[in-house]
Amino acid sequence: MIVMKFGGTSVESGDAIARLVGTVNSHLAQRPVVVVSALGKTTNKLLEFAEHARRGELYLGSKCLSELQDHHFEVSGQVANGEALHCLETFLQRSFRDLRVILSEVAQEGREVTPALLDEIASFGERMSSQIVAAALESGGLPSVHLDARQMILTDARHTHATPLYWESYANLRRVIPFLCDGRVVVMGGFIGSTKDGVTTTLGRGGSDLTASIVGAGILADEIQIWTDVDGMLTCDPAVFQGVYRLRSLSYQEAAALAGSGAKVLHPDTVTPAVRQRIPLVIRNSRKPAVEGTRIIPAVRPCSNPVKAIACKPDLTVLEIRTKDERDPAELAAALAEMCARHGMPAEFLCQNERTIFLALKSSTRYRDLPIELAGCLEVRLHTRSAILTLVGEGIDGTPEIVARSLAALKQIPALLLSSVRSKLAVSLLVHSSEMQRSVEMLHCEFFQQIDPLVFAECQHQGVEGPQYLSTATKPVDNAVRTARRFRPLTVVCQN
Repeated sequence: MIVMKFGGTSVESGDAIARLVGTVNSHLAQRPVVVVSALGKTTNKLLEFAEHARRGELYLGSKCLSELQDHHFEVSGQVANGEALHCLETFLQRSFRDLRVILSEVAQEGREVTPALLDEIASFGERMSSQIVAAALESGGLPSVHLDARQMILTDARHTHATPLYWESYANLRRVIPFLCDGRVVVMGGFIGSTKDGVTTTLGRGGSDLTASIVGAGILADEIQIWTDVDGMLTCDPAVFQGVYRLRSLSYQEAAALAGSGAKVLHPDTVTPAVRQRIPLVIRNSRKPAVEGTRIIPAVRPCSNPVKAIACKPDLTVLEIRTKDERDPAELAAALAEMCARHGMPAEFLCQNERTIFLALKSSTRYRDLPIELAGCLEVRLHTRSAILTLVGEGIDGTPEIVARSLAALKQIPALLLSSVRSKLAVSLLVHSSEMQRSVEMLHCEFFQQIDPLVFAECQHQGVEGPQYLSTATKPVDNAVRTARRFRPLTVVCQN
């Protein structure tokens, strides 16, 4: 058996779902289990609806639901027919009726929008999309069965970013799916689960990848395929720089480092269940199924390029924290991470470099509301409007050469080293957000002038044959301006 996960862009329209049906049909011999995200942008619209309801904006909330309903019914009519379409429309009518009841209860009767209710609202996206895909497969001549993921994926009660109960979920999956797969395609929604008491939970944004990995581990799949809108894992985000290459393969550790550093193709936790069972993950393009994609496997061949890819996280506020006592910085970093999670402000990046800790939060996070509960005196330097660039590759191997080459490549762009040179897989640098694109271009040109053809493949669809500088790469910027916008004054955050 294999698991085929299709993301939001792969189910965003009738045409996209028609391609999905064709792709699944070509893999029938491998007994696929299909996991799908919500139709493109649906989750955002559902959360927008929840906010309108919370504010008592009955008209705007109703309008938001009407737009979603029209889109789902339009797509359903394009991909399903006959009895499958009739059953699907009945389900969608019931779903939108339930959402309108929630709107009335919140906007008119004062029901509180709790994290649990947010999970309930957000879950409708995958619940509806999985029913649509099951009906599309049935209408396309592929016998299918829909399976509510909430009956399979058990989690803790940490709403909006629940942690899966892996072994309990595996037991459910192994008991049910092999039986249902007999001559049929099983279809599940990603992203959603439930507590042991049956309360709906969600796994956090991008959680459909994690669902696919859990399903794959649970049924001991031969392969987990992640179908998305790019050719595989690329050497950098093509939205930042288009002169990219596709990686033919990556190790589990490299993929996890890239995902945790901002690469959008994979959810950061995706590889964990696959690693435990040593199941290959394959990133494929749903628009171009002939492209082999990127295989993520336990070990890869040696590569002449020390850097495999560059990931970036924009729009951050970075706190550079220095301890003034003898407390172990590793203990302090762990305490900071726990404190941020406890107050609903998860760290986007956290690392220790000698006695300095770098803690990055989304720029929209109200970091000043974080209570510093740690003993001792801390000095904090704020880096506002920042971006973190991370170079990943097993070839980095903790050598200072990569750091030196990175800083030299950036020339006059102010950059601050975040990760220790002892890191085996990654080097991270801090730059101002306005310099992110130019920095990525320069780093890409530094490390990918020559490529190992057994590891990298051309991305012909990008319209280029290799890295190239954009016109901004040599644009002069006043150094005094750069320095002024890079740092804010040193401040004492706490002193106990």
